[in-house]
Amino acid sequence: MTRSQPRGPAREEPAAERPSTPRQRRRLRLAVWVVSLGQLMAVLDTTIVNIALPRVQGALGFSGTSLEWVVNAYSLCLGGLLLLGGRSADILGRRRVFTAGIAVFTAASLLGGLAVTQWWLLAARAAQGTGAAFAVPSGLALIADTFPQQRERRRAVGMFTAIGAGGGAFGILVGGLLTTFVNWRAVFFVNVPIGVAILIAAPRVLGTSQRHRNRFDLLGALAGTGAVTLLVYALIEGATDAQGASHWRSPVVLVSAAVALALAAGFVARETRVSSPLVPMGLFARRARAGAYAVTTCIDCAMFGNLFFLTLFLQRVWNYSPLATAAVYIPPALMLTAGGPVASRLIGRTGAKRLLLIGLAVAAAGMYGMSRMGEHGSYLTEMLLPTVIGYAGVSLTRVPLITTALDRVPEGSSGVASGIYTTARQVGGATGLAVVGAFAWAVVAGTVSAARPGAVFGAPGLPAAVTRRAMAAGADRGFLAAAVIVLIGLVIAALTIHGESAEAEPSR
Repeated sequence: MTRSQPRGPAREEPAAERPSTPRQRRRLRLAVWVVSLGQLMAVLDTTIVNIALPRVQGALGFSGTSLEWVVNAYSLCLGGLLLLGGRSADILGRRRVFTAGIAVFTAASLLGGLAVTQWWLLAARAAQGTGAAFAVPSGLALIADTFPQQRERRRAVGMFTAIGAGGGAFGILVGGLLTTFVNWRAVFFVNVPIGVAILIAAPRVLGTSQRHRNRFDLLGALAGTGAVTLLVYALIEGATDAQGASHWRSPVVLVSAAVALALAAGFVARETRVSSPLVPMGLFARRARAGAYAVTTCIDCAMFGNLFFLTLFLQRVWNYSPLATAAVYIPPALMLTAGGPVASRLIGRTGAKRLLLIGLAVAAAGMYGMSRMGEHGSYLTEMLLPTVIGYAGVSLTRVPLITTALDRVPEGSSGVASGIYTTARQVGGATGLAVVGAFAWAVVAGTVSAARPGAVFGAPGLPAAVTRRAMAAGADRGFLAAAVIVLIGLVIAALTIHGESAEAEPSR
């Protein structure tokens, strides 16, 4: 296997040192805030738009099927281009790629808010996903470069994960408030001032990273991007729907999956031969790093499916309004936000593996508890308590996973290593709706059929009581499936992640 060898950096810089003055420490804190806000924009946009979808449908005339692409266009471009974005950061400079991605995302958000046709909005969503695909991995790589010492890096990663994780859940609340009291366009416009602030601050607080003048592997980029994009598309299209029908035998899904596998095989074969690969295969040689990627996929698979069916449960079973649904997520969001800093302090005492296993076990217990909610469950004991427990467990996993994924990464590859981590999250999210949905919608369809033979969920004239009973049963099964997926991640972590304390690990 041939490894990438940089021809020489465009600019030589001394290694980062521990900040010694209050001004240096303040600048580093601001750098983390700038990068974290970039992460917040990308994560926020995966949830904030969902609340506004009914209003978007009414304003622009989307059909039920085409409305899904307001979400899918963003997910496809983000998931498909993350590897390319991460490698571009290594080659072109991480600050440069980060600011370029933020600029594209900000401009696309403005255009999305001004959209007057369906295609206009879908193009803006695709552009948002493209900008995020370049900003997110380069931002995470900037943290790795800025904080080479383990202790400072853990603190920075804790803040980064707290803002990103909390932003995803708070996005539902913000989306509900903006849609209810302002306008659906506000969910796009809210990104503009944040993006402008990042673009103003970035050159002042972010250092210029080394540029590694490798040749850009165009064929590898096309194969890798195509493989991930088609895989995510096949997972989205193949997911079981509300009538319990899966689409895995659809010609479009089968062809997409087959081409994705073929491109992935060709991509791996090429990356092991070229002198400057898009993804150095040596990144997967370290068992702990490969395990971190796999566990990340499991967690986001469970979380995305859990979030989707919890929202449906609240609105269709307990008849919560969109705003009331959004308010339910405040306690879990607080747990996600607090978990990052807490984990960054605990990991030095427990080690990455022990903290990760504890977090996964707590998350699985919480999701199992959610599966006991039922149609007539109590808000405090059957819903709030297990939800907070589940999200608290997830919040403890992000810091050990990120630090493991970025630990001992070869020089010049932190961008693509970050891209792989974020790609694992995106693929996990797409897989979550497919896997968790397969169990949940099958139960929904079976419950409806048992109550009214021949009827389908959502059909006109179906009694509300049957709809609620079916959705409650399906959501409970989905939460149980999510708990099992987290347990699979726990087994993977136990077999792959190292057990040393993070304090004992050398820096890169």
